[in-house]
Parts: sequence; C-alpha cells; structure tokens
Amino acid sequence: MTKKPSFFLALFPVLFLIVALSVNVVGVYGDDALSGSNQVILLLSGLLAMIVGRQMGVEWDTLFQAVGKSIANSATAMVILLLIGGLAASWLLGGVVPAMIHYGLELLDPTFFLPASLIICAAVSLATGSSWSTTATMGIALIGIGKAMGISEAMTAGAVISGAYFGDKLSPLSDTTNLAPAMAGTDLFTHIRYMAWTTVPSISIALIAFVFIGLGSAENAEVQQAVYIQEVLEMHFHMTPWLFAAPAVVVLLIALRVPAIPSIFSGIAAGLICALLFQSELLSILRSTDDAEGLYRLLMDTVAQGLSVSTESEMVNELLNTSGMKGMLGTIWLILSAMVFGGAMEGAGLLRVISERLLRLARTDFSLIGTTSATSIGLNLTASDQYLAIVVPGRMYAQAYEERGLAPENLSRTLEDAGTVTSVLVPWNTCGAYQSSVLGVATGAYLPYAIFNWLSPLMTLVFSFLAVRIKRITRSADSEVEA
Repeated sequence: MTKKPSFFLALFPVLFLIVALSVNVVGVYGDDALSGSNQVILLLSGLLAMIVGRQMGVEWDTLFQAVGKSIANSATAMVILLLIGGLAASWLLGGVVPAMIHYGLELLDPTFFLPASLIICAAVSLATGSSWSTTATMGIALIGIGKAMGISEAMTAGAVISGAYFGDKLSPLSDTTNLAPAMAGTDLFTHIRYMAWTTVPSISIALIAFVFIGLGSAENAEVQQAVYIQEVLEMHFHMTPWLFAAPAVVVLLIALRVPAIPSIFSGIAAGLICALLFQSELLSILRSTDDAEGLYRLLMDTVAQGLSVSTESEMVNELLNTSGMKGMLGTIWLILSAMVFGGAMEGAGLLRVISERLLRLARTDFSLIGTTSATSIGLNLTASDQYLAIVVPGRMYAQAYEERGLAPENLSRTLEDAGTVTSVLVPWNTCGAYQSSVLGVATGAYLPYAIFNWLSPLMTLVFSFLAVRIKRITRSADSEVEA
C-alpha cells in the first residue's frame, strides 16, 4: 500500500537537482555542463525520486511505466530535433541560409536590426503557430545576419525567441494555445482575446527595450565587414531569390496545418533540390567522386553529419558550419535525461504533493494566480516539458478557480503566461535545449535578452495584484463580471 510522502521529502529530489546543477554549472563545468555532466545529474535526480517513491510503496513497474510515458511524450520533439539538424545542413548546402544572410544584410539596418528581428519572427510565428519552425528558419538566418553585422548572438537570439514565442502564444494554430483553454475549460478565441491583455504590453515593452539596445549595439556594427561577407558568399554560392522557395515551402505547409515532421522533411528535400539546381559548382568541389555515388554520398552525409564550407574569411567560415542530425544527439541525450527525472517525479507522486502544498497558500486571487504561475514554472524546471507545465496545473487548479468565482480564462491565461513562454529559459527543458541547439547560443547567454519570455509571468502577476482584467463568474446571474 502506497503512503503519501511529506512535502519536504517530495521536494528533496528537486533540491538535490538544483544544488547539483548549480555546482555543475557555476563551480565546475561552466558552459560545458550540457556536454554530459548535467545529463548525469538529471538521471541521478530521477533515481533519487524513484527511491523516494519506492520507500512510499510505489512499485518499480509503476515508476518505470511513468518514466516510459514521459519519454514517449517527448519522442516527437526528439525526431523534430534530428530533422532540424538535417534541415540546417541541407539549407547550407543548397545556399538557402547563405542567401538569407546575403539579402538580409542588404535589407536590415544595424540600428533597427534587433526590433526588426522580433517583428519578423512574431509575424512568421503568428502565421504558422510554431515557435520552433520560426527559429529553425528565420531565426537561423537572423543569427547569421546579426553576426555579420557585429551584433551579439545572444541579443539576436533573445529578439528571435521573444518574437517567436509571442506569435506562438497568440496564434490559433499553436498547440499550446489550444491546449491551455482546453485544460482550463474555456474556448480558444476567448482565451486569445483575454490573453492579449497581458501579452501585448509584454511584447511592447520588449520591443521598446530592443530599440534602445539596438541603438547601443549599432555603434559597434561593422558595415564594411557586412559588405565583405556578402562578397565572400557570392564567391562560393550562386545567389538567387529562387532559393527562398525552400523556407516558403516549410512556412506554407505549417500554415496549412501539415504536421511538423513531414513539413521539415519537405524542407530538407527542398534544400537538397536547391543544391542540385543552383549550387553545382560547390557540389563538384565537395563531392569525393564525380559519379552518381559521390553525389549521393555528399547529400546523405551532409544531412546526417553536417557540412563546413571553407572560405578565406574566418567569420564566414563560422557562419557556414553545421553539424547536421549528428549535432543534435547531445540535445536529445539531455531531453531523455530530463524526461527520466520528470517521469520519476510524476510516477512517485512527488509533483502532486508539492503542488497540493502550494495550493494551500492560495487564499486570495493574487496568491492563487501566483501559485499557478509558480507551479507552471516549477514544472518547466522539474518535469522539463512545457506541455506538462500546462496540463498538470490546469487539471489541479481548475476547481479552485471555479470555487473562488474566477472565470476559466484567468487560469488559461496564467498557464500560457507562466508555462508556455518560460520553458525556453530552462537549459534542460525540451524547449530550452531545442532553441539553444538550433540557434547555437547557450540558454544562459540569451536568457537576459529573451525579454518577452521572462516578462510575461511578471505581467500576469501585476495584473492580478492590481485586479485589472480579472474576470469573475457571478453564479446567481449565471453571467461573468470583469474586474
């Protein structure tokens, strides 16, 4: 018979994880912690959670089934990660990414590059409903353009992520935007309209901040270097606007609600077709033999293992380098380890105990919304998955919101403000690991500049503290009243 662990016993694996990761990152490995040591800490923390669960009477089979279910829930994300690695490599070989950088350097002014990057990514993500696809297409190109201008990659990544998650959050095509109201018990468009009250101020502040950051970074921008980079790219790649057909295919398919995996596969194929049609000179240099087998090997090896194009410019060489699917294996290892920990915490019943204790503190509207936010952020840190950060508190707190007379859109908005957008700020979360790998920027480096993402949960707390736009249910009249 299973027993219920105490709050402090349930919290022990989490505390161990936080302390061990802090020692790992701050004291020993630094930025190299994601190369394997953090994965070991996550697995040890998962084992510790299992031991606690076993002491409470939970069977090993139950714990392993929970871990298996957790890993299964992340399987799609891991396949997408592999494909994104192949996409980046095929787009490099096809000249797609170099073309984005080349033409982007002509169109984007260094002074307004950062706010423009935010707006571009917000528009693409709003149209497609996918922050992941946005960063894997426009994000990669903007990182390269910013680097060519001499703008910090961390700043560019922050602007890209802020815009991508804003669009994802408000798009009716987004999976999380559909999931949150389903968990809270409201409809999609009511959720989006109500969420706009906190989301629009957050993105507006982020946009203004990037304008001022851009004014400062533009002073260090090297315009002549950008021109030189364009010339080097023209020497090694055939430049034509037709190369933009590859990202157009991906964006169109996602806008048509084609699932991510076939959409990205199509993008890989489009990149390889661009290579065959437009980069014949580059292919003849890179392939080992002149026959069909040599060409086949080049295409397959590029997608699987990546590609480096060597030029006379060190800066350009850094831009023309990708590790393909193989380069994503470390991130997949991190996600697997995080899912083991999250599944163990869930299977042992420790997450439920922690959340129930937090709910006892929720005696006012502000504290209830704050507790919901803390739970979502905590699940992003512990369960390492943004979907769990929406589903678990959504299930747990729906009744509490109803009993307090709060309309369900208060809950759905909080789940998105705190759960969806903070996932990318956690290095071992599926979203943080993904974005860091795709953009080539460490999570800790872009975190200060992902302004929209850390401002969103603060904004929802400000609104609840001031009792602004807190919609209530008047049961007697069977109608809703907004504070």
